[in-house]
Amino acid sequence: MTERQTTRGPGLAMMLVFWVLLMALGSWWVHGWLERRDNPNAGLISVAADEPLRLQRGADGHYRAPGTINGQEVSFLLDTGASLVSVPGHVAERLGLRPMGEVRLHTANGTVEGSVTRLETVTLGGLTAHAVRGAINPGNKGDGVLLGMSFLKRFDIVIRGDILELNVPADASVGKSSSQELDP
Repeated sequence: MTERQTTRGPGLAMMLVFWVLLMALGSWWVHGWLERRDNPNAGLISVAADEPLRLQRGADGHYRAPGTINGQEVSFLLDTGASLVSVPGHVAERLGLRPMGEVRLHTANGTVEGSVTRLETVTLGGLTAHAVRGAINPGNKGDGVLLGMSFLKRFDIVIRGDILELNVPADASVGKSSSQELDP
């Protein structure tokens, strides 16, 4: 083996390692950029209940944000077209939600049979509602919970440009909303 062949091997290996690392770093950066673009509210910080909660619209036109149901973390997609907070079946199982009666759900993908349930607490960025009516949707295989009007109606909603703002109504107690009994 010549001296030239001996020194060439390690150089090629180092160049290969460099390009692999560069591709991995680039892939990681692009993935993070896409996540921030699609869900600019992923790092949502809780606000005081007397302050407005402002959410930025994602690149796909939707408002997404992290929150909790019964103290457990979930990912919300705000949906003013949904009557109830709609929880995918597998997420409802993880949350320990109990079905309280059958309900027919009319979704963008058609009509499905689901169950009505009661969510003890639903929290989004410091805004909390108690005794929220929800639905368990076994047909939804995604991880996102549709945050429907059974939660949103308890707040004043203003949309300006790409910002959605939720406020506690002036006539409501701070961070508190009325409990409503479920009609299964």
